[in-house]
Amino acid sequence: MIGKEQMIDYWTANGIVHDDRLIEAFRRVERENFVLNRSQAYIDSALPIKCGQTISQPTTIMIMLQALELKRNDKVLEIGTGSGYNLALICSMVRKAYSLEIHRELIDLAEANLQKEGITNFEIFNRNGYEGLKEKSLFDKIILTAAPERIPERLIEQLKEGGILIGPIGKYLQKMIKITKSKNGLVKEDFGEFVFVRMV
Repeated sequence: MIGKEQMIDYWTANGIVHDDRLIEAFRRVERENFVLNRSQAYIDSALPIKCGQTISQPTTIMIMLQALELKRNDKVLEIGTGSGYNLALICSMVRKAYSLEIHRELIDLAEANLQKEGITNFEIFNRNGYEGLKEKSLFDKIILTAAPERIPERLIEQLKEGGILIGPIGKYLQKMIKITKSKNGLVKEDFGEFVFVRMV
């Protein structure tokens, strides 16, 4: 079974991950606490959790978080809490993060998992991700862990100027799109094709 350090060695040797703060967050957070089968924690593939949802493969998570360019003082919104692993990594790198999850059972799971890690700098809301979290906006960074068919306009509205949004966009085979919001409009960068669960 591949371990945590072997994954890091692979990412750094192949130029996939070069953000030192992100690598340290990956080292610090125990992925075993967020998967159903601990022996599968460092398999580089998506794994089932509850409610028909999945925890994304580690490499995909790292690509997305690196593209998000997280800074310590960023206010971050995550769409799709899942088992809480992605949120745990984010919370290890920023002062406060907010997450939206439509499945109450997953909120309970994520909160229990995050408690195991001693992570407290987050709030999870049981609501539809398409509407965002207006009362806590504006956000420096927004990350989608499930795929809408198109970018929800409410999320763009809740992103600060200079802010970054990243997520999979599309119905079946999705494109990973990074959006930077500028005063002149939206700058989009395509990170290629991925497969995610649909955003509901």
